[in-house]
Amino acid sequence: MRGDIVRAYLEQRAVHGSWSLELTRSGLFPGGIVIPVLAEADTLLILLESLSSDSSLPASGLLVVFVINNREDAGSDVKSDNARSLALLRDISPRLPFPVGIIDASTPGFSLPDKGGGVGLARKLGHDLLLPSLDFSGVDPVIISLDADTQVSQGYAGAIMDHFRYSKAGGAVIPFTHQSATGERENQAIERYELFLRCYVAGLAHAGSPYAFHTVGSAMACRASAYLKCGGMNKRQAGEDFYFLQSLAKTSGVEQVEGAMVFPSPRRSWRVPFGTGRSVGMLLDGDPEAVLFYRPECYLLLQKWLSVAEAGCMNRSDDLMEQAGRLSSYLHSFLMDQNFPKTWSGLLSHNPGQDRLSRAFHNWFDAFRTMKLFHYLSDSSLPRTQPEQIVNTWPDAWGKAELLLHERLEYLRRVQGAIQV
Repeated sequence: MRGDIVRAYLEQRAVHGSWSLELTRSGLFPGGIVIPVLAEADTLLILLESLSSDSSLPASGLLVVFVINNREDAGSDVKSDNARSLALLRDISPRLPFPVGIIDASTPGFSLPDKGGGVGLARKLGHDLLLPSLDFSGVDPVIISLDADTQVSQGYAGAIMDHFRYSKAGGAVIPFTHQSATGERENQAIERYELFLRCYVAGLAHAGSPYAFHTVGSAMACRASAYLKCGGMNKRQAGEDFYFLQSLAKTSGVEQVEGAMVFPSPRRSWRVPFGTGRSVGMLLDGDPEAVLFYRPECYLLLQKWLSVAEAGCMNRSDDLMEQAGRLSSYLHSFLMDQNFPKTWSGLLSHNPGQDRLSRAFHNWFDAFRTMKLFHYLSDSSLPRTQPEQIVNTWPDAWGKAELLLHERLEYLRRVQGAIQV
């Protein structure tokens, strides 16, 4: 049955083209680590050293897949850098303590297309081409996402494999802490951005959102069956990690791994139009509004709305819009813009039982719609602001008031399980 499901996915949903997976060792594998590589020749050896230092990686049997990629219109410097990465991997792979797979998506005839080529497509290529090399005869294989400029903790691979032996969820996020930067300004920039990420997830958790987990591309994993069930990786040029984890949460669930850590790069980056690298670059360029924080009132309103909606699911209420209006006129306007009255009527008709209705509601009011609500509120009554103005005003979620910004970051790292092992 699993073979039929994999074949159906590969025929209907996988990326099709001239790409292939070069393997240093034959056979089937219990899982794989997929790593997009774009102009990363200078950091690739550091990653290989980090992976080689993890004694649990050879024992896990995982295949490490590198997707060397660039678009057809990439500059000569990028193509030259990727050629160095390809040569390095082909030379060093036989001597590494773990099996390696290489996907050439960079040389003439194999480059990613100019339209739609990016990190999402590169991740999808790695995931999809890995599938035929996975062993589905026993335990469900595991697929892990990592980035070429990251490092991992000792025991990283083993902790992830152990997690999936016991977790009921098909998806997982891995605790992360950004590497320290070389200068004070760079450190301040990455710490501010990471604090924003952590405050956001802490706020969602306090509000009771089922999407209160970090969406970091180098710190996520899933069972192969969960990958197939959610339709595979998307091809977005940025935010692919956010939408992939949202899909996993809806179809198989997402839980956090314990005992493993990922250390993403703190550097600025041109590779994606938004996210860590772009935000860090804007901060370093002196943009005072590069990383603004959502106000606690946004999360508190979300908490009230989710509570009202859960009660509505229990009682199959038909007056949720009226209740939303009593909470906030802005929430009411947002829900009207999202056509919620018609949606709620359909959910009531097609989802008998409280549990089923609640799942259907949260599938609609998902991570993306939650963020849209926050943007709506921020553009109207609750504008985003500098962290110094608000992070000490909500101790229930973000820690006691007297903490300095770097102390608050350390506090939230502890709370969210980002402790080095």
